[in-house]
Amino acid sequence: MPIYHKLGKIPHKRHTTFKKPDGSLHYEQLFGTIGFDGMSSLMYHLHRPTQVKKIVKQYSVKPKVAVENNMQSFRFHGFNIKPENDFLDSRKVVMTNSDASIALAAPKESNKDYFYKNTDSDEVIFVHRGSGTLKTQLGNIKFGYGDYLVIPRGMIYQMHFDGSDNRLFIVESSSPIYTPKRYRNYFGQLLEHSPYCERDIRRPEELEVHDEKGEFLFKIKKQDEIHELIYTRHPFDVVGWDGYNYPYAFNIQDFEPITGRVHQPPPVHQTFEAAGFVICSFCPRLYDYHPEAIPAPYNHSNIDSDEVLYYVDGDFMSRNDIDKGHISLHPAGIPHGPHPGAYERSVGKKETEEMAVMVDTFKPLMLTEDAMKIADQDYYRSWLEDEDK
Repeated sequence: MPIYHKLGKIPHKRHTTFKKPDGSLHYEQLFGTIGFDGMSSLMYHLHRPTQVKKIVKQYSVKPKVAVENNMQSFRFHGFNIKPENDFLDSRKVVMTNSDASIALAAPKESNKDYFYKNTDSDEVIFVHRGSGTLKTQLGNIKFGYGDYLVIPRGMIYQMHFDGSDNRLFIVESSSPIYTPKRYRNYFGQLLEHSPYCERDIRRPEELEVHDEKGEFLFKIKKQDEIHELIYTRHPFDVVGWDGYNYPYAFNIQDFEPITGRVHQPPPVHQTFEAAGFVICSFCPRLYDYHPEAIPAPYNHSNIDSDEVLYYVDGDFMSRNDIDKGHISLHPAGIPHGPHPGAYERSVGKKETEEMAVMVDTFKPLMLTEDAMKIADQDYYRSWLEDEDK
C-alpha cells in the first residue's frame, strides 16, 4: 500500500549515524521487496538483527495435493476444519498453484512462544471470527471481524488472540499484494471512484520496543519448509522506522459497493491484486435499479480463471444451501451461474446483505488432501432441474 508512514524516532538523513543515549549506534536495516526497486522501509534497531545462535531444525509444510487437474465444481465446509492450539499447525492449505495458496485456520491460542516470518509470500489474512492484535517489529494493529490483514513477505509477526474461537481465511501470494491499478493515479493515491480510500487503511500505531537478551525462537518459511532458528535478541527492538513497506488492516465493511441500473460485473468488487490473481469483496448493497433488472448474476464462462468464493455472512442470493464458512470453487473451462430458482427469486429484490470474499486465479488451482476432507462431492449436481436428477 503506497502510503508513507513512520513511527518512533529516526535520524534526519538515511544511512547516517543515529546514536543511543550512551553514544553507541543504532543498527539500520532496509526492509524491501523486488530487490531495491519495490516498496521498502528503514528500521533502526537497538541491536544487530543478524545474531543467530542456533539452527534447530527444518521440516516441510508443502501442501499434499490430492487433485492436480480439476474440472469439477466443489463446495467445501470450511468450518469443518478442526481448531488446533498452534497458529501455524492450524493453517490448512486447501487450494494451491504457483501464484497463490488458499488456507483455512482455526487457531485456539496465540503464538507467543515463537516469531513467524513467511519469506515465500505476502499474506492476506481475513478474520471471520475472533479478535486480537497483530504484533510486528513495525508496530501493532488491532484486528477483529471482517478485517483483512495484509502482511508483506519477510515481516516478523505474532498473532495475539483475545479468545479461543478464531476462524481465518488466508491467501498467500508469491507476488506482492497491491491495491488495484485502475483505482490509483500515477502518484499512487486512491482516486475518487475507488471503493475505498486511504482513510480506511489502518496502519501500525503502537511501536513496542523490547530490549531483551535471551533465546528467541523464529519459525521462518522458505520454499515450503519451516526453518527454526534461535536468535539472541528480541526482534521487536525497533526504536523507529519510516517507509512504504509495512503491514496494514482494511475492514471489508469499509468497502463501498459500486452499483448500477443493471447487474455489474465482478471486477467492481475488486479489493486487491497480485500478479496471478485478484481478491474481491462482496458486501451489503442495493440491487440494480433498472425496472426490468435481474439482480442475480448471469451465467458466465470461467475460461481464464478458477473462481473461489468464501461465504462470510448474510443471505447468498445466487446460491442454494450455502452457509457461513462454506467455500465454492468453480474451475476454469466450464460455465457457472445461479442455482435453480435463484435467478427468478432475485427479480424485484431491492438489496442484499450478503458478505463474501472472492479469489479469482489466472492459473488452475490444485486441491489438497485437507480440501477433500471437507468437500461436498455432489455440489456439481446442484444446478440440475428436479426432473433431471
